[in-house]
Amino acid sequence: MATPSLYLVDALRRTAQKLESGAMYQWGHSGSCNCGHLAQEITQLTKAQIHQHAMATGRGDWNDQLNEYCATSNFSIDLIISELVRKGLALEDLQRLEYLSDPVIIKAVGRHLRHNLREDVVQYLYTWATLLEDELVSKVQLKDLETVLNPELA
Repeated sequence: MATPSLYLVDALRRTAQKLESGAMYQWGHSGSCNCGHLAQEITQLTKAQIHQHAMATGRGDWNDQLNEYCATSNFSIDLIISELVRKGLALEDLQRLEYLSDPVIIKAVGRHLRHNLREDVVQYLYTWATLLEDELVSKVQLKDLETVLNPELA
């Protein structure tokens, strides 16, 4: 699973909130699908820009783009994917997001999710954010927290 960070937890939740609030969702559109929405949030590119970059390579959907990703290609879609990776996502995370197929997230949700249904994407994103947040919290040591809250104890 992704490298947990407050930034990534927040990005996942913001993406879910936008989808929940009615942002255009179209699973077959590279800028408006599951990965496209998260890419919008992280890169601040529009859905049209992401779609244009994805279509420029002629590789197909996000799964095809991820399978053929090359960090040094300088294809514009690979630059977008590289930015997602820098923010803590693995290629496998993105492949699983596109099909809502991460077994840990599915287990936490407690049911099968449909990859092209907005409500299921929203639930997947919120659940993923919570799992990453829980992982972050589990790493916090009480002594570290005391030092942050009371710097004079350091």
